[in-house]
Amino acid sequence: MPLPLYLLALAVFAMGTSEFMLAGLLPDIAADLDVTVGSAGLLTSAFAIGMVVGAPLMAAIARNLPARLSLLGFVLVFLAAHVVGAATSSFAVLVVTRVVAALANAGFLAVALTTAAGLVPPDLKGRALAVLLSGTTVATIAGVPGGSALGTLFGWRATFWAVAAVCVPAAIGILRGIPPRPAREGRADGPALRSELGQLRSPRLILVMVLGALVNAATFASFTFLAPVVTGAAGLGELWITVALVLFGAGSFVGVTIAGRLSDQRPGLVIAAGGPLLLIGWPAMALLAEQPVALLLLVFVQGALSFALGGTLITRVLYEAAGAPTLAGSYAIAALNVGAAAGPLIAATTLGTAAGDLGPLWTSGFLVTTALLVAFPLRAVIARPIAYVDRG
Repeated sequence: MPLPLYLLALAVFAMGTSEFMLAGLLPDIAADLDVTVGSAGLLTSAFAIGMVVGAPLMAAIARNLPARLSLLGFVLVFLAAHVVGAATSSFAVLVVTRVVAALANAGFLAVALTTAAGLVPPDLKGRALAVLLSGTTVATIAGVPGGSALGTLFGWRATFWAVAAVCVPAAIGILRGIPPRPAREGRADGPALRSELGQLRSPRLILVMVLGALVNAATFASFTFLAPVVTGAAGLGELWITVALVLFGAGSFVGVTIAGRLSDQRPGLVIAAGGPLLLIGWPAMALLAEQPVALLLLVFVQGALSFALGGTLITRVLYEAAGAPTLAGSYAIAALNVGAAAGPLIAATTLGTAAGDLGPLWTSGFLVTTALLVAFPLRAVIARPIAYVDRG
């Protein structure tokens, strides 16, 4: 894989750390800013909503700009949002900084996905995506748990400052490692914006976007509220939140690796095997949450299955949107973050019910069930070979 892919992954590491880190910081943020944990969970949804809106919007704005300039600008805005977030004492301002950071993150990922896909042969998009997403999985293994531990020791603001600091080498890496490219404006060999947006009329594209959103909604429904499960139902100390996050991150790395190897040629295998197992895993976590060993094991397994299935579906989005070379990445990011926004919002409504802290786990099971019910009658479409997809 080309070196620029790994430089892009470094920036994705910083952004992935920010996106996932709230799972270990929500209780402290809620206490410090005098809001409920459920309200603090809206920070995750605000970030995801910003990603949904920002992915197509920022990609459309950046499509006529050099890739390196766009990527660098998005990273610098992301850095600035975290500096303001670390310094504020207002929950409303913190919400705004999360939206701004999300817009920058969405723009970066949309351009990065398109750039990554263009750096490899057409039949290796899944592997390129796996390298790019490795930044996210390393974030869940090292960045997010490290941020959680940092927040436990020095307060949640220290984690925001740390993310801002990581953006500095990421920006330098982009500036030095991504080759300058001419602006696309005025080029006659690329499709017009209207033509690229017209790809959204494809039923196959809409299908894989909906499935990707449902699977990611299930992931974020439980991951956002994992800390209360660890310290509440399982009865473990706060530092065990870090352990749980490491296990989830390690599982996600395994899942992305599986998706990278199989999603190009055998997506049907990943979905047929991983979907039912993912469905079983979420209610199993709820039923076994009071058993710490079983809970931690399932955290790893669910991380692997969630990212294997989600990564495969998002790779399918890139293939189905091949006619939109500058916006395909934004469609994938929008699908992921519709789920990331909806999942915590739905899960938050269960926290005050009889299900308590385990409500999000049951919510995840419901969302995966919905995805499988949608996917089953259309499984042949999802598993189309690359040659068929590329012919459109």
